[in-house]
Order: sequence, then C-alpha cells, then structure tokens
Amino acid sequence: MANIKSAEKRARQAIVRRAHNMTLRSRMRSAIKKARAAIAAGEKSGAQAAVKAAVPVIDSMVNKGIIHRSTAARHKSRLSALVKGMK
Repeated sequence: MANIKSAEKRARQAIVRRAHNMTLRSRMRSAIKKARAAIAAGEKSGAQAAVKAAVPVIDSMVNKGIIHRSTAARHKSRLSALVKGMK
C-alpha cells in the first residue's frame, strides 16, 4: 500500500478509472458480439444495422483512449468484411 498522500490518491483514482474503463470496454465488446451474432444469423440487413451501430462505439473507445486506433480499425475492417461476404 502507498505511504505518501499523493500516492494514496493516485491509487484511489486508478481504481475508479479502471472500473470506468472496464465498463466502456465491455460496451464495445457487447456491440461487436451483437454484430457478429447478426452476421452469423445470416440476415444481411440486420447485420448491416448491427455493424453500423457498433462502429461509433468502437470509434468512441479510440477517442477515450481505451483502445488503440489500429485495434479499432482491425475490428471495423473485419466486421465490414464479414458483412460484405454475406450472400
């Protein structure tokens, strides 16, 4: 445990920020899972809508510094490629 006041405060802040970041990351993962489930269901219009809903969530995680922009680009690219490959 920290012995200095400023270190104690940083530890408290880290706990709060970690909880907030975990919530945001979970929201992103849920959006990606919903998009993948819609793609797996085979309905193209529903899959397009799910991907369209997931992309802004992924982008907002980049802006908040939760994930790297390359990671976001990879997720978006793979989702759109899966939708494009649907019949």
